Amino acid sequence: MVKKILKSYDYSLIIAIVLLCCFGLVMVYSSSMITAVSRFGYEPDHFFQRQKLALLAGGLAFFVMIIFPYRAFLHDKIIKLITFGSIIVLISLFFIGHAAGGAQSWISIGGFSIQPGEFVKLSVIIYLAAVYDKKQSYIDEFGRGVLPPLIFTVLICLFVVIQPDFGTAFIIAMISICMILCSGMAFKSIAKLIALLILAGVLMAPIVIMKGLFSDEQLSRFVGVTDPFGNIDGAGYQLVNSFYAIGSGGLKGLGLGQGVQKYGYLPESHTDFIMAVIAEELGILGVLFVLILLTFVILKGFSVARKCQDPFGTLLAVGISSMIAIQSMINLGGLTGLLPITGVPLPFISYGGSSILLLMISMGLLVNVSMFTTYRETYKKPLNQEVDQTGNVKQFKRNQTSSIR
Repeated sequence: MVKKILKSYDYSLIIAIVLLCCFGLVMVYSSSMITAVSRFGYEPDHFFQRQKLALLAGGLAFFVMIIFPYRAFLHDKIIKLITFGSIIVLISLFFIGHAAGGAQSWISIGGFSIQPGEFVKLSVIIYLAAVYDKKQSYIDEFGRGVLPPLIFTVLICLFVVIQPDFGTAFIIAMISICMILCSGMAFKSIAKLIALLILAGVLMAPIVIMKGLFSDEQLSRFVGVTDPFGNIDGAGYQLVNSFYAIGSGGLKGLGLGQGVQKYGYLPESHTDFIMAVIAEELGILGVLFVLILLTFVILKGFSVARKCQDPFGTLLAVGISSMIAIQSMINLGGLTGLLPITGVPLPFISYGGSSILLLMISMGLLVNVSMFTTYRETYKKPLNQEVDQTGNVKQFKRNQTSSIR
């Protein structure tokens, strides 16, 4: 039994994750050593050491998640804990949270800063996957099947927007849309959903503008992306220097550790703009290395979703893969000037303990879904059997077709 399970793990996916994390750790050191000393007065390896600790904690969480049966998350008590816990944590930010980057979205614990919004992303993914798994028999009934979980998602996004953290709220909204579209509902329900979202956007836009939820710093990001060279000493400063870093790297780059823009020209060189440092120091080849691995992980995730004949596992894989894809596009769009800078880190590469811990937990969950899917395919285990949280085999009735239509 154990030997069969070990053979069912997708080791190519695990290797890709390890490579991304190790490469990211090296680049965090290269991109942050100057900033650590000159800007914060820390030791050169300060951010490297903190990222290493986060990776160690993430590695432990990853190991736990790849052996923990993913369907245990379907337990009603766990779902309630996730839903109410997410709301309580987000509300608590308004009382005990501290601001960074123009948003009150951080909590300090024992000298470490944690961003709860990162973990809320996974909470929403698990919640939507569980709810739509249970609603498969009436998924096309808009009032019962679609609307209730949508209300919860909108509520979560509203709490995040008020912080205000528009980047995280946008990511959660996009992940939710991807999962809802893959939940198995009919086109007429999707059309109603799109109409409802458009109406909500039209109604919310004046409120956001009138209430001034955008800070001056956040508004400047829109100015910077539209005319960066016209605002080179202000809103366009980081973006222009990002262009310089990307343009000076060429094919092979200036060499690891030899970049110039990290010497104070890119204040967020180890977080939002770490790919610009990679482009400068390792050139197009370094950028391609990261993009190929990220694309591989994302496509692997969607492949798992397509093969999995369990709606809950399918939607988990869709949500996690969408999260990585959306965050990657937003980060890369920001440093290339295609999108406003939102402070979204590049998955696995950028510095950030909360981000890397969330990603490792999420990837452990994805590898777990992949393992169970491969095990069923390889050893022809009946699809009406599943391992519950106690490790026993139980029977459950489920539509044996994929949720992705």
